[in-house]
Amino acid sequence: MSGIARASTSDPVIAARGLIKRYGTLTALDGPSFEVASGEIFGILGPNGAGKTTLVEILEGLTPATEGTASVLGIEVTEHPQAVKARIGVQLQAASYHQYLTLREILQLFGSFYPKRADPMELLHRVRLEDRADSRMRTLSGGMKQRFSIVAALVNEPDLVFFDEPTAGLDPDARLDLWQIVREVRDAGATVVLTTHYMEEAEALCDRVAFMNAGQMVALDTPQGLIRSLNAPYRLTLTTAHPLPEADVRGIPGALEVVQERTADGFVVRMRAQTAPSVTTALTTLAGRAGTDIIDLAVEPGTLEDVFLSVTGRRLNG
Repeated sequence: MSGIARASTSDPVIAARGLIKRYGTLTALDGPSFEVASGEIFGILGPNGAGKTTLVEILEGLTPATEGTASVLGIEVTEHPQAVKARIGVQLQAASYHQYLTLREILQLFGSFYPKRADPMELLHRVRLEDRADSRMRTLSGGMKQRFSIVAALVNEPDLVFFDEPTAGLDPDARLDLWQIVREVRDAGATVVLTTHYMEEAEALCDRVAFMNAGQMVALDTPQGLIRSLNAPYRLTLTTAHPLPEADVRGIPGALEVVQERTADGFVVRMRAQTAPSVTTALTTLAGRAGTDIIDLAVEPGTLEDVFLSVTGRRLNG
């Protein structure tokens, strides 16, 4: 690695500028520029075909960009892809491991490819698989295989780890277990880039989230920052015994997308609100003036799904 500068801890772990990838007339990636700080869990979300895989493959040194630059751990990826690969870990959504080697032997084999390597038993302990060290992959459950795929990406003690849909296909309990393991990888000193289709996963794990659509990075902020960017970040639902005056409900300052309808439970008002406290107060005041009992009142904050719909006009999985 002679001649390759190493980044200081204050430098961004990833610095991308105007990345473009074309395949003939198809533009798969259309100019994202962003940075990832040391110690972050950085999420990338988008539908199939949004450019997530192309972006990550450029950062991993697997695919050259048509235009633009990318620095990873202070190394220019296009100029020194092998130097980048030596210092990153990559967990793939679908991976095939040698069926006749034990878990310990697979990690020993992978570790032999790098000058710096972690102890296989310590890795297995991190994901609570040390009792399976001498087992083969075919004997593992789906959740165990996902946990093993994470530590297989850590054999070289990487400074930066890419996780691709690490909880895809897992049941809720196994998913929560994997969330904790991802946090522990970050807490142990690595920076994490996470691609996922699960909005709740990004909200629970990520320090910042980037939305991609049609090859472009259309939004980037903390999960709460993205939610606060919504014009009306709250949903309010009020159920009363009798209807409220339609004009008065629609005239509440800060209330948007107002709908009032009769249901089996009573009369329901649904709306989006720019501020929850003032709109809630206005609704309950209207109910009091109308002389009707309040059966139910629910206030829900906006979600990342709402943000994605706002900036792209579509739902992530819709």
